[in-house]
Amino acid sequence: MLDERKKHILRAIVDDYISTAEPIGSRTIAKKYRLGVSPATIRNEMADLEALGYITHLYASSGRIPSSKGYRFYVDDLLTLEQMPEKEISLIDDLYGSKISSLEDVFRETARIVSQLTKNISMVLAPKSIQTRFTYVRFIPLSENKVIAVLMTNGGFAENKVVDVPPNTDFKAFEDIAEMINIFLAKCDYNRDAVEDFSKVYRTEINPKALAIVTDLMDDALKTEQQRCLYYGGARQLMEQPEFHDVDKVKEILGMLEEEDLLCNMLQKQRNHDLSILIGQENQYLPMQDCSIISATYHIDSQPVATLAVLGPTRMDYGKTISLLNYMNNKLGSVVHSVQR
Repeated sequence: MLDERKKHILRAIVDDYISTAEPIGSRTIAKKYRLGVSPATIRNEMADLEALGYITHLYASSGRIPSSKGYRFYVDDLLTLEQMPEKEISLIDDLYGSKISSLEDVFRETARIVSQLTKNISMVLAPKSIQTRFTYVRFIPLSENKVIAVLMTNGGFAENKVVDVPPNTDFKAFEDIAEMINIFLAKCDYNRDAVEDFSKVYRTEINPKALAIVTDLMDDALKTEQQRCLYYGGARQLMEQPEFHDVDKVKEILGMLEEEDLLCNMLQKQRNHDLSILIGQENQYLPMQDCSIISATYHIDSQPVATLAVLGPTRMDYGKTISLLNYMNNKLGSVVHSVQR
């Protein structure tokens, strides 16, 4: 059991790392958090916390960061939940009110709202899904002759794939076509007729080889897409988190998101829990061991209906995420009932 001083120092380390993504040292803690003890005392306490497995370091001379064990103690014993800000409540009400006309809209919009407010991946495990519509395309350079294509849909993440860069084609050609297609997708749905219209408008600006690759990827995804029970949001935001600037980590996370059966099974196991929090190495799937996942299940007449989950780095803001999922759980009931009337 940790004494009060160690608890205060651990809380300071976790809070600071969540907000800055930077390791923290004893001098910074003493100056920033005013715990009433010297940097030397804090340094000794940090050594004890590290020996006990609550914090760790990236390299010998760096500051300290929380471990999975440290985050777990923080969530279970140190975290104080706050009420949702009125500004965010109003935003949620506005987002639901303007775009909901069916149960499919409810689940899709719930995923989008949660990802927007947490800046992480959101997932909604629901009874059924909707027809896929592409909304966003992005390319990530992998090597001189390969790129990762990332395709987003109105239901969330659709597909990512490593593709070869054709001869006499550079990465900028893919960046340019992605920018043009994203503008195009904001105005209309993706289908073959639309692609022909797009090609006519941009025929002088498009690299035909790059266009063929993009359209083939989107066609393949649409052909294999079946009705799904899992909605996504926020894959784009997750890639902007500092932890996932590394291409290999991005590939692992995106690859895992393609394993829909795996994710559905994982969330299905959480349906008996009102709130479930898996942190870092508590996750059984290797790509998720740098991540945490928080899930909450909504019930009607004591039967589980939808499970909401947030997947993000272990550095995620646990307090904000838990408060949001609790609020969304309650909100979802009224939204579902209003659609079913």
